[in-house]
Amino acid sequence: MSARTILIVEDDEPIATGLSLNLRLAGNEPEVARDGEVALEMLADKAFDLVLLDLNLPRKNGLEVLSSLREADNLVPVIVLSARDGEFDKVAALRLGADDYVTKPFALAELLARIDAVLRRSSAATVEPEPPAAAETEVSKFGEVVIDAQQRTVTRKGAPVKLTHLEFELLLFFARHPYHVFNRNRLLGLVWGQTAGSPRTVDNFVGQLRKRLEDDPEHPRHFITVRGSGYRFDP
Repeated sequence: MSARTILIVEDDEPIATGLSLNLRLAGNEPEVARDGEVALEMLADKAFDLVLLDLNLPRKNGLEVLSSLREADNLVPVIVLSARDGEFDKVAALRLGADDYVTKPFALAELLARIDAVLRRSSAATVEPEPPAAAETEVSKFGEVVIDAQQRTVTRKGAPVKLTHLEFELLLFFARHPYHVFNRNRLLGLVWGQTAGSPRTVDNFVGQLRKRLEDDPEHPRHFITVRGSGYRFDP
């Protein structure tokens, strides 16, 4: 396996140096940006496999960097690293398309495991199957939404819908398991590949799917909350 290129966006020099050293020892190719503007310039010039993004940055903060990336259709996986443990920051980062959120201080082993999990999901989405499995060539439809699993595209009323990697994975999982109720922890395990995490993460991603794919996100017809149990997808 070729080394993964990881951009560390961190203005704290000891943290950036420590992360860079440990990522290199783990077989990756890390690079460092010390502020948000430099990070966006580097991301425009080079395709990275993953970004570790601090929120408290000079010039452009982490949320601004993440927003600019997604507005430019750059779906590089992003793990937010922040000393800010507030619910608002986590929700904002996830809604902007972050793939994970890790609060400082963090255990290095846990961070490396999360990096591997995100990169595995990203690689699985981009590797061309040989030959393609039946499940990957399927086209699913509900309402005015069409999901092409092989092309990894979604359209609504004939217009393309932009989804992040994990938003698409969650949508595809729901489409393949209609009318089944899944609690949040089970969804974290089956879609995110995590045995532990915040159930709020699932709520945010379901909210994004409703916003993009429901006629009335406040009164959803397809992504149903089953009170006390989790979520159900009704085509």
